[in-house]
Amino acid sequence: MNDLSVSRFWEKYISKTKDYGIKRDVARWYVRDAELYIKAYKNTKLSLHEPHFVEKYFESKGRNTRLEAWQFIQLIVAIKILFTKMVQVSWADKFSWDDWVEQAKKLSNSNQKKVLSDTDLKYLKNNLEEKNQASKGLFNQVYTLYPQHIENIIKCIRVNYYSKRTEQTYLGWFMRFVVFHKCKDPISLTDNDIGAYLEYLVLKRKVSSSTQGLALNAIIFFYKQVIGREVSDDIQFYRSKKPKRLPVVLSKPEVALLLNEISNPVWQLMANLLYGCGMRLMEAVRLRILDVDFDYQQILIRNAKGKKDRIVPIPEKLIEALKNQIDGARELHQEDIKGGFGMVYLPEALSRKYPNAAFESRWQYVFPATAISVDPLTGIRRRHHIHENGLQKTIRKTTERVGIMKRVTCHVLRHSFATHLLENGYDIRTVQELLGHADVSTTMIYTHVLNKPGVTVTSPLDML
Repeated sequence: MNDLSVSRFWEKYISKTKDYGIKRDVARWYVRDAELYIKAYKNTKLSLHEPHFVEKYFESKGRNTRLEAWQFIQLIVAIKILFTKMVQVSWADKFSWDDWVEQAKKLSNSNQKKVLSDTDLKYLKNNLEEKNQASKGLFNQVYTLYPQHIENIIKCIRVNYYSKRTEQTYLGWFMRFVVFHKCKDPISLTDNDIGAYLEYLVLKRKVSSSTQGLALNAIIFFYKQVIGREVSDDIQFYRSKKPKRLPVVLSKPEVALLLNEISNPVWQLMANLLYGCGMRLMEAVRLRILDVDFDYQQILIRNAKGKKDRIVPIPEKLIEALKNQIDGARELHQEDIKGGFGMVYLPEALSRKYPNAAFESRWQYVFPATAISVDPLTGIRRRHHIHENGLQKTIRKTTERVGIMKRVTCHVLRHSFATHLLENGYDIRTVQELLGHADVSTTMIYTHVLNKPGVTVTSPLDML
């Protein structure tokens, strides 16, 4: 369907919700639930759906421990309207809608608990205040007025398994957006209001193009994913110009000097992985034992940027050190088990499917933290992965100590990995695969570093 047909379809859908006593300002939530169902089967026309499609969908939603009874009932009614009033398939009137509603009412008490626990609230509030002193009181201010919006954002983020950092970032930008518009209900704001805030960020706050883009993504996420409202793809606002910057790259002697001067064996191994495999910092930090394959001499990097997996080779020089690190992690895990711990964080879906996996050695982090800590979201005491700040500080201090004048970060080692592969004659597609870039144009930036336009020109000063 074209945009006009889609718009008419949902307008008609909203009019049908009146038959169920649903107010127009609430109908958008039913539209959202119906849209999510359609997206779940996007490759099958609605007219071809069978009862088992709906049953399977309800069963999957019913397993979501964060879904409350009233939300499940709303979802059932939304899909009932879709098939009985809109698509009008032959089986819809005989489908056991009422039975599913009764089943929804019997959701366990654990599903009825408040989405944001006191621990959640404290964690989110403290995180906002730590990141920006100007954010003090921001969480309390917005959450007091619009708790449902905050909770729905968090639900939507967690259902999609976004990271904690994404959750914190999106919440922060959403709250600032609300406060900028004098705490008006964001549902009442228009595309022009979104544009006004994005212009303010550039013209008054002088933010970069990437920061402006992050704010836009967070706001669009709220409107599209949380409340199910379409936002124009052509919002009018002043866009910050994205600077054309070449990546900082170390020469091979500089890389050797930097890596050899890192004294701590754990930080040295991690730095070697960043350069030797082209890994991102958090990919190395979150590496698990089962993803290291010594037989095939490769590492499987799971759920990387863009939710993609990829494989990178293990450098020959790191095999022994990596084996020793894994042996140490296993020994530490056995000590944790003896102490009554030994559980590691796993994504919710995985932990439900394999309830004992969190205690298995293979799921432990290759680089575990030095101490047991409390998960701020769940309150569970367990050993997490090592904190990335340690390697970041080590790289920075070592760079200064050895006299490298370039601005070196952990990501510079990844840049250097790509550049040196191209220098050694590997084709751009191979490097793209190893880096996990979706588009080869992203990888092409390293060819500009190699080409060094203008550098081969003899200066007129040297001709005098």
